[in-house]
Amino acid sequence: MDIYTQRKLNELDNELRTQDWKDFVKEIKTIFSNKTKIANAKWKIKSFKQGKWNTVDFMIEFKALAIKVDTDELHAIFLLKKNVQQNIIKMILDYPLIATPETLKEWKIAIISVGQGYESIEG
Repeated sequence: MDIYTQRKLNELDNELRTQDWKDFVKEIKTIFSNKTKIANAKWKIKSFKQGKWNTVDFMIEFKALAIKVDTDELHAIFLLKKNVQQNIIKMILDYPLIATPETLKEWKIAIISVGQGYESIEG
């Protein structure tokens, strides 16, 4: 039995009244719809490639997804390195060792800086 079912059964056992069906359906939809949204966001952030997205727009959408799935800093850096245009990542990794980004904030700044540089050359 899952956690929700056990909790609900315990809750109903401890009460003398029954729960209204409409309230029960509303509760179920609320609980499980959030999980669905989070699961969808987790899938999307893993497969979210920059492609032809403008770098700033991509980073804004990536940040929104990262907040939704509550990803940790190391995983977010991994996903950025994997999903940002590889020419941008390669240029950042070619920085002198002392200038190579380490934190998520540093990676975001570097990606936006390099990405905007590429876009101004191409644009």
